[in-house]
Amino acid sequence: MERTTPVAGPRLILRRLRDVMARAGTAQERLDQVVRIVAGEMVAEVCSIYVLRAGDILELFATQGLNPDAVHRTRLRLGEGIVGDIAANERPLSLADAQTHPSFAYRPETGEEIYHSMAGVPILRGEKVLGVLAVQNRTLRQYDEEEIETLENVAMVLAELVASGELVNPEEIKPIDGTGLLPVRLDGVQLNGGVAIGKAVLHEPRIFISKVIAEDTALEQKRFIEALGVVRADLDRMLESDHLGHGEHREVLETFRMFADDRGWVERIREAIGTGLTAEAGVQRAFDDMRVRFSEISDPYIQERLADLSDLTRRLLLRLMGRGSVLDAASLPDDAVIVARDLGPADLLEYDRGKLRGIVLEAGSALSHVAIVARALDLPVVGRVEDITGRVEPGDPIVVDGDNAQVFIRPAEEIQQQVADTLQAVEQRRRQYAALRELPAATRDGVAVSLRVNAGLLIDLQHLATTGADGVGLYRTEITFMVRSQFPDVEEQAQLYRRVLDQADGKPVAFRTLDVGGDKVLPYVESFGDENPAMGWRAIRIGLDRPAMLRRQLRAIIMAAEGRPIWIMFPMVADLAELRQARHLLDLELTRARGRGTTTPARVSVGVMLEVPALLWQLPELLREIDFLSVGSNDLVQFLFAADRGNPRLAGRYDTLSPSVLRALRNVVEACKRANVELSLCGEMAGKPIEAMALLGVGLRTLSMAPGGFGPVKSMVRALDLARFTGYLDALIGGSQRSVRDSIRLFARDHGIPL
Repeated sequence: MERTTPVAGPRLILRRLRDVMARAGTAQERLDQVVRIVAGEMVAEVCSIYVLRAGDILELFATQGLNPDAVHRTRLRLGEGIVGDIAANERPLSLADAQTHPSFAYRPETGEEIYHSMAGVPILRGEKVLGVLAVQNRTLRQYDEEEIETLENVAMVLAELVASGELVNPEEIKPIDGTGLLPVRLDGVQLNGGVAIGKAVLHEPRIFISKVIAEDTALEQKRFIEALGVVRADLDRMLESDHLGHGEHREVLETFRMFADDRGWVERIREAIGTGLTAEAGVQRAFDDMRVRFSEISDPYIQERLADLSDLTRRLLLRLMGRGSVLDAASLPDDAVIVARDLGPADLLEYDRGKLRGIVLEAGSALSHVAIVARALDLPVVGRVEDITGRVEPGDPIVVDGDNAQVFIRPAEEIQQQVADTLQAVEQRRRQYAALRELPAATRDGVAVSLRVNAGLLIDLQHLATTGADGVGLYRTEITFMVRSQFPDVEEQAQLYRRVLDQADGKPVAFRTLDVGGDKVLPYVESFGDENPAMGWRAIRIGLDRPAMLRRQLRAIIMAAEGRPIWIMFPMVADLAELRQARHLLDLELTRARGRGTTTPARVSVGVMLEVPALLWQLPELLREIDFLSVGSNDLVQFLFAADRGNPRLAGRYDTLSPSVLRALRNVVEACKRANVELSLCGEMAGKPIEAMALLGVGLRTLSMAPGGFGPVKSMVRALDLARFTGYLDALIGGSQRSVRDSIRLFARDHGIPL
């Protein structure tokens, strides 16, 4: 049944609530008045308020319409019943017949069996659930969007009352882990490797709003526009200063800046203010709405953009409150470790780089903008550390072990000393590796090895000079696409690739065409919904199904060459037909460039990523049609073992140094030698000294790796007698043991080879 009696406008309800909040009386008395007002103005027969108590229990604190004796007696666990579902998922629900909902939980003491329809919203403060506000009616009533928005506005007012501590002592619902100030070790996810020790600095990601209801909405609209203008100017100044130089980290900030111009987001805030909220409450309300929408999208990249929006919201709120920044530069210690629920890229760039040592986050992923910027700054980052902001105190000693994805809070003296010793050893090794820069990458018995770097950001190109690398064995072009809010056009792509070639200064750069899908998604492309993304619609499969997209990228690379030689490799090729289709598109673009009088590359070398095992049985035919082959060991190994490399249950079950993997790679080496085709490997194996040693043993002579692995691998190469090791390895991989890792490690130890 549709509602026929008009509901009071949200501004009228907020005005009445403002009067209630201004009156004397206890918090309980004000709750009782709120439920009466909301029920009356919304033509609801029931209005109830549930408040979160210790042990994740939602207790009925006030009601108009249910049995009064149920107040403080009716309790639901978080996730129990419809009220518990609303709180657990932090999202509103509107149900025409609540009793048919699978989460419905009947409580006889409430007398609610006569009520069918129900609408409820979470009471949120910052990003913490404090309770639930709900209305009910006997009829099968469909609550509209305006009514839900009205409830959400009321919930914002209630959040301040609940958070005041008058209803429930804040200490009651504070998480208790029994650790006190004892040392704590927490596990997370590696977002960037490295080790750091320092003092914890809480980023203060939550800003609480004291005034929710507006007295003059026109004035609030003006305050919002003025604050938005200041925030935009702040970001523009940050971009103009460009103190980090050029690179995709700058594009990250430019993409972030676009949020401030998003008309939909700005209009959403203006509409919220128009309902009677203050500018601060309107900004927070718009963010909360967006957070709910984002939470329903499983796409990891879209999820990470929420951190950017949170950063922008925080900046806007600070300006509205008359504060320029959450940072107090004078109080920042010289060895600061930033601890936050999440962090936006602009937030990170505001900190003094000279004082930063590491970052710990409750959220975050390797695709987040802050992770990309942190990698450019060479800061260790551990993400997804549960409740880190609630377990650490400002100034606490803290260790960030990005290599092992662990965080130590208030570590014991011996752990601190151990980390200090580790850092000292790391610094000593860095000096040793730097001394190798001018020395050739050749084994003790004179076998030359070509060591190259993997890159995906312009800032990564600096490692060509610092390491002395022979070139870029893998340039991941997709990162440029992933940090933008829309698909870059041909000129934008060409400009980037031109700068890459300029900085490479004649050294070869192998551009891998767009490799998205799987765990890499674009923010402006709908999720593909593959049940098995790693083996789904990704990489060259997308490029061939969307040839215009691939042709634009190939056109951009050709334009960027400006007469220089270029190397292009296609990822995830599974059969010869796919390579031929891709080469046909490349030939079309070369013909088009010549027809337009564009300077074409001096030479175009075409390669393929060997990632799909099916290619192992097509090598003779494949090698006749390509100029180089690059093994993508990450995917190749997981497909050989049919084991998801991201699944923790399978970690350690299979080893990259198993005889089966090494035999397969040796067969590839031999096939490439017969065909006189250049072969390299650019997966994670190349950057680990023990794996790299095995790769050299099976015949590989070109390895491309992350810059951090360059020094250790080069040090290993120069200490290795390859002929002696090759004979030893041949005997090992002809056997039946599960892994040869331990045997290689023993050989290295016995022959003084650093691993």
